[in-house]
Order: sequence, then C-alpha cells, then structure tokens
Amino acid sequence: MWIIVVIICAALAAFLYKYVFRTPGPNPFDIDTRAPLKPLVTQKKEKNKVLKQGFLASKIPEKLDAIVIGSGIGGLGVAVLLAKVGKRVLVLEQHDRAGGCCHTFTEKGFEFDVGIHYIGDLLEHKPFRCMLDQLTNGQLQWEPLDNPFDQVVLGPPGNRRTYPIYSGRDRFPDELKKFFPGEEAAIDEYMRLVKVWYAYKALPPGHNIWFLGLLKLIPVPLAKFLVYTGLANRLSFFFRMASRSVTEVVNELTKNNDLRAIFSYIFGTYGNMPKDASFSMHSLMVCHYLTGAWYPIGGASEIAYHMIPIVEKAGGAVLVRAPVNRILFNDNKEAIGVSVIKGQEEIHVHAPMVISNAGIFNTYQQLLPKELQAMPAIQKQLGMMKNGAGGLSIFLGLTGTKEDLGLKADNYWIFTEHNMDELVETYLKGNREESAKSVPVLFVASPSAKDPTWEERSPGKCTLSLVTFANYEWFGEWKDDKVTNRGTDYKELKQIFCDSILEVVMSVFPKITRDKVEFIEAGTPITNTHYIGASKGEIYGADHGTARFSAECNATVRPQTPLKNLYLTGQDVFVCGFAGALAGALTCGSAILNRNLHLDAIALAKKTKRVDTKKLK
Repeated sequence: MWIIVVIICAALAAFLYKYVFRTPGPNPFDIDTRAPLKPLVTQKKEKNKVLKQGFLASKIPEKLDAIVIGSGIGGLGVAVLLAKVGKRVLVLEQHDRAGGCCHTFTEKGFEFDVGIHYIGDLLEHKPFRCMLDQLTNGQLQWEPLDNPFDQVVLGPPGNRRTYPIYSGRDRFPDELKKFFPGEEAAIDEYMRLVKVWYAYKALPPGHNIWFLGLLKLIPVPLAKFLVYTGLANRLSFFFRMASRSVTEVVNELTKNNDLRAIFSYIFGTYGNMPKDASFSMHSLMVCHYLTGAWYPIGGASEIAYHMIPIVEKAGGAVLVRAPVNRILFNDNKEAIGVSVIKGQEEIHVHAPMVISNAGIFNTYQQLLPKELQAMPAIQKQLGMMKNGAGGLSIFLGLTGTKEDLGLKADNYWIFTEHNMDELVETYLKGNREESAKSVPVLFVASPSAKDPTWEERSPGKCTLSLVTFANYEWFGEWKDDKVTNRGTDYKELKQIFCDSILEVVMSVFPKITRDKVEFIEAGTPITNTHYIGASKGEIYGADHGTARFSAECNATVRPQTPLKNLYLTGQDVFVCGFAGALAGALTCGSAILNRNLHLDAIALAKKTKRVDTKKLK
C-alpha cells in the first residue's frame, strides 16, 4: 500500500516539477526592456494616431502568428507577451478606440475614464509592477493615492458614520482597532484569514493564488486528478475557503454590524453581494490593496497607448472599428481565423491561432458555429459560469479645482446602511423606477484629483466617476435601439438615477453644488454592451460567486478551449479587474508559449531589483 502511495506522490511531484519549473518555450521576460522615460504626450491627435487606427483590409499584416479579439488589458496583454518573443499579432477591437475598459472618452472638455479607478500591489520591483513595466517598456507611470485610500460611509444623512481604510499590513488593522475598541480579536482573525491565502505555511508567498493558475496550465488529466482526489483543496487554502461566503465568515467573527460592513465593503470591486461572494475572492481584493493603491499618470488611456507600439514593432497591429462576427474553423474543428464586418462586407482574416478576450459567453455563444457551440465540453464550461452583475456608471463634469470642490486622491464607498446583503437584494429585485430613487451602494472616485497632470491638461475642471449596480433587464427593452436615440422613456429612467445619485454625492461632498455641474451622463448595462461588448452589461465579466472558485471550475475553464488553436484570455480565465485580466493574459501566454510566465516575471522582478539597487550605490 505505502509503495503505491509513494509511487503516486513521486509521479505527481515529477509532473508538477515539469509544469512549474521546466520552461522550454521563449521567454518574453528574458531581458529588462525598460527604456528612459519619454515626455507625456497630451495632444489628443497624437495619441489617437496610436489608439484609433481604423480597420482596413490593407492594414492587415502578412503572415500573422495570432489574432486577438478585443483590446482590453487581457487582449493587449497577451498580444504584447507574444510580440516580445517575435510573434506577429493582430488585435481587433469593435469600438472606435483601443483599450477596452482602459479607454477614455471626452465630452464638453472633460476626459473620463470608464474602468480604471485604482490599482493595488504596485510597489517597485514586485512581480505585478515588473510585468506592467515590461509590457509598457517602462513608460507607464503610477501615482499613489492618499492614505487612507478608501472612505467607507454607512448610514443615512443625520446618522452617517465614516470609516477610513488605510493601506499597510499593520496600519490597516491598527486603524480599524481605533474605531472598534473591544473588537481586536475579530480584526486580528479577519486579517489572518484574508492573508493566509497569500502566504500559507512554509510555501512561497502568493503560492495559493498562483496555484489557481497552475491548475489551468497542467494537463487536464493531472488537473482532474488533483481536483477529484481533493489534493487541490489540500494544497491551496484559496480553494478550501472558496465555497464559504463573505457573510458567513465575517458573521462568525463579530456581532458588530458596522465592523461586519467594513470587513465586507470591498465586494463592489468584483460585483457579488457578500452572501453570494466567495471569501477567497474577497481576500484576494483585500490583499491587493494592503500595500497601497495607485492611479496611472496621464489617465487610463496611457496603458494601451504604451502597449500598442510593442505589438507594432514586432510586425503586428491593433485595429479598431473591427467587429468580429464569427471565428473561422476548418473541417477538423481547428480555429484558422476570424470574420470581420466592414460595412456590408465580411472580410476573412487568417492566422494559425485565435485568442479571444471577448469573454467566455460572447466567445462560445456568439462567435462559434452552432454545431461547435453544442459540443459537450463547451456546454460544460458554460454551465459552470454565469453572467456577472450589470453596472451603471455616471460621469460628472464639474467646474472648479479639486480644492474648490473638496476632492482628494481617494475613493468613497457610500452605503445607505450596514445591512449590505438586504439592501442590495431589495434594490435589485425592486421596480426599476423605485430602485433608481434609492441606490443602496455607490462608489465615488475623482480621476482628476488622482492624476498629477490633470490640472495642467484641464485647468479649472474636475471629474467624478460614480458606479453602482443595475439590472440588465431594467434597460433590456432598449437594447436594439440606436445608441444615440433610445427614446424618451430610456432618458427619463437614466435621469432618475442621475438625480438621486447626485443628491447622495452633494450630501457627502458639501462643496459640490448643482451650479458646479457642467456635464452629467449615465452609462447603463446596455451602454456597456455597446461599447465594451459586455453581453449582459456586466463590468467584471463572469459572475464571481462561490461556484466560480471551486477547484473543478478553475481546472475546467482554462486558456486552452476544447477547440484546437482557440484560446481564452482576460477576466474570465482568471479573476476580474485590471490585475485579474492581466493575470488571465499571463496564464494564456504561458499556455501558448509552453512556459510558466508567472515564474519568469518573479525572476525578472528580482533581477531588476538587484540591478537598480547597484545603480543607486
């Protein structure tokens, strides 16, 4: 018996060693490609030459190695990784500008970011920062937010409690203890639980979350063995805690309702009510900001602006106004290219590999032929996932400086009370007009206050980005209307949301008054569908509930699809958000290049730290 166990363990160790440490493919992180910092480009025309290159058949590069559908960070990320090892990649974007949720738009002189509000884990020489530096050749710069970086507001006017959230592995809990005397044990245990996924026992820091990536890269039979024997859960605390909800965990820690709310508030960054959210996913977000929060200098469009030239230098291209209507396959069910709609014409573009950043639902349900959609392996993956929560954004343009308006480089999470599950559930189940009058959770951020270049670029103006949840069904009746002419009823519903949310903002920020509002517009779930291709208006891709983070789901939904030469990248491969989508790109790149790029990034981060340290001496 013991001999059999030893043989199985030895075989397992050999397989894991092969797929963790053996890296035979080309390495995009082989050398440090950071270049001397160039001046910030502020002229829109110059930036648009990079970001708004329209699709034409004549612009398609010859002898493509890969086609990427979608230019969000998941798509651009894997395109740059491939370009860095000499691959010629074509990125196709259906919108009129590249960047996905990293794009910006301008209305009445105000520049608005649509999806980048704050990014964590960007300390110098850490692997995530190293990845971003290499993917932009060191041209993307980051400005730290204030500390506290978040302010959590609970309760109605007259009974509001504001709790500042600080970064710092010690300062975060220490500051909480000042507000909640007598709850020290609960706070310490909460911190132990949220950090244990990151550094468990004697294994390397971060091994728990990267084990999630490993499960998506090792051969399917081995992944299934780890799942069905229970070894995946034993090896990773992340998977062991994945089935427990945030509400379940925090309610065991304390009976203090405000503290429960503070433990749970960051659920808005991934889109599930605490009672439906996986504590593992929640812990990931809490730890993401423990070392601080940052914002891209020059705005979110800087991200795509500095990535696209790397794709082009390798002979590739990033083309917009290029809606892909289907993926092309040969008789052997191998992906061989895509079809792009140009006016009334279909243009076929061929490549030996197709990578989709369009999301699992768009890819499998919209871009595959019917007979391939029906494949059991495809249906199994779809059955494990569901659409995430719809998002509603309000873009506010204000007259005045950040000092005039009382704005800082931080964020506000505003809740009508501490009972978050009940509030959000009642809101989402309610009549749309009534729900619009009483939004229970609101995220408020000022991109203009976070960006040190803003005042020079847009003097005397400020912006606010306001985000909440909204049912796709509330707006579904207008989904087929022209985006600029969806009728009076649609505009009236948006106006109800705008009015009620503006009242909340003015009550929390007393220096903001109606006479300071120069521009206000709402983007609904069907707006998200039109501009970023979100099939049900979701802003975080597939749902991030407990089922999403089972070991079985993560072993099944992987970059390699059941169809040869078709890959998935982005949020739905890993987790949501900017960092999650980039991790999805790294995992996809690892599968394609047959090497562990996560380890490569870690190795380069250590190397650049040594080199930079020597330069300073």
